Amino acid sequence: MKLIEKDKEILYRLKDFFGCGSVYFQKDSRPNHQNCYRYEVYNRDELDKIIISFFKKYPPIFHSKKNDFRIFCKMFEMIKNKDHLTAIGLKKLFALKKHMH
Repeated sequence: MKLIEKDKEILYRLKDFFGCGSVYFQKDSRPNHQNCYRYEVYNRDELDKIIISFFKKYPPIFHSKKNDFRIFCKMFEMIKNKDHLTAIGLKKLFALKKHMH
């Protein structure tokens, strides 16, 4: 998740709430863009047992976010099954990613 600098406290609260992940600064030098902060969870076990479990219990409200979560879960399962280690599997992952906002 990425937010502009003035809203970074939300990301730190998410990190505290979930008890995992990291918040870091991301500089953006593109015109008309602001520097931002990101909250990311890299540990696959934490993603599965904490983040994905939470959003399965409390699904996103907006249709586009529900769809993104559905695609994310499908991609995550493919990675757990090591599909990303083959050229075909990697192409499928990239194709799914194109359907996310």
